[in-house]
Amino acid sequence: MESSVSETVEIDRRRVKRSKWYKNWKFIIPSIIVILAIILGGINYYQANHFNANIKINDIKVSGLTADEALKTLKTAVLTNEVYVGTQQILDGQDTKMEFTEKDLPAVKKILANQKTLFPSSKAKNYSLMPSKMDQYRSQTMKKQVEEKLISLNKSLKAPQDAEVHLEEGKIVVSKSVSGNQYEIASLLKDYEKQEYKSDIHLNPVYIEPIKEDSPVIKDEKNKLEALLQRTVDYKVQDKVYSLKASDLIKSATVTKDLNVSIDTNEIKNKISDINETQSTLNKNFRFKTHSGSVISVKGEGYGWALDEDKEAAQLLAAFKKGEKSISASNIIGHGWSGEGYGYETTANNGIGDTYAEVSIAEQKIWIYKNGKLVVTTNVVTGKHSTGEDTSKGVWYILYKRTPSTLRGSHVGSGSYEVEVQYWAPFTNSGQGFHDASWRRNWSSSAYLNAGSGGCVNTPSAIMKTVYNNLSTHEPVVIY
Repeated sequence: MESSVSETVEIDRRRVKRSKWYKNWKFIIPSIIVILAIILGGINYYQANHFNANIKINDIKVSGLTADEALKTLKTAVLTNEVYVGTQQILDGQDTKMEFTEKDLPAVKKILANQKTLFPSSKAKNYSLMPSKMDQYRSQTMKKQVEEKLISLNKSLKAPQDAEVHLEEGKIVVSKSVSGNQYEIASLLKDYEKQEYKSDIHLNPVYIEPIKEDSPVIKDEKNKLEALLQRTVDYKVQDKVYSLKASDLIKSATVTKDLNVSIDTNEIKNKISDINETQSTLNKNFRFKTHSGSVISVKGEGYGWALDEDKEAAQLLAAFKKGEKSISASNIIGHGWSGEGYGYETTANNGIGDTYAEVSIAEQKIWIYKNGKLVVTTNVVTGKHSTGEDTSKGVWYILYKRTPSTLRGSHVGSGSYEVEVQYWAPFTNSGQGFHDASWRRNWSSSAYLNAGSGGCVNTPSAIMKTVYNNLSTHEPVVIY
């Protein structure tokens, strides 16, 4: 009996203990939850206010720092400002501090929030942040130094060679492009502007590319040259027209990048030279029919014309380039007072025309023709032969006319003179011309031998006015 009672008591005790354990558990679980919540809250608070391990901003380690501490670290960080193109260092700039200020704290906090994780993380991240205040040294001074360095480097580097379209001996040839190793500076500077705010700046190498043979640019250049060679220009010189083909006159040419054609004008000049040889009158002899009907040859002196080969070549070249169908010669040279030519508009009478003055030294007479008709003739006295002051033979032209006029000059053996005349019409640049000579008493046909003028054509005063009125400025004077 006693044994049974004690067993019952023991069993009841166990039930009581078991009953108390369950009652205590109700208090333990909430306690654990509170503790965990406190721990998680602490972790979350820490994570919200501190950077994770292995976090960097602009290559500066900010692990475990608050936003304020990270900003302080950034503000004191030093930029070594080394610039590389590929693996080559091209610039070692001066050390500077990052230009961060308190105004950048919100940006740092934004990164802090962005990198936050629920539990601490060791994942490495490197964030990029530019200061709100522009770094003048990095953005301006150092950028200019980089540009200057690249320009300097390019001088010693091989430049690329573009494919080019040439005309060689009348045949179109396309040269091959050749690569170089010069830097494409504009692209590198754009890359520089996009760089993150770090100590070292690494630029990807970009090289100047040549224009390739199959590029649209080369095709356009070739087409332009082919079109040029198909052109023809009718070139009018006086009353003659020369049909000039580009394919005959353009044998060497290059088309530039802007589609301008650079042409060797030698063949064009040679053509103009040929025209001058056969058609111009400058420095040539004129076939001239005298008053007596005889035909003589008289050398062109002041009178005569030729094409200015350089200027006419340029004019023809421009016509070919523009696709003009016809042009007229317009650059005429000669032995005029200012290098101008005379007689270009005249084709009749072998280039002399029908209005001119004829002077015969042997006969000591002049004949003046207007539109092919003799309008006046008279005896004259020309330059003194015995002293070598002969009136100059050749084809000249009337420079100008003046009435009255003062003549100044000198005679061989008698010094200088100054004399008034009523009418003056010079025909040489040296001062020979027609004028009245009221002081002259000897008008014989042999007076010129020993008592002639200083080179002028002395004309009797009684008829000089008529002579003067019938002389035409710029018209030829034929002296033989």
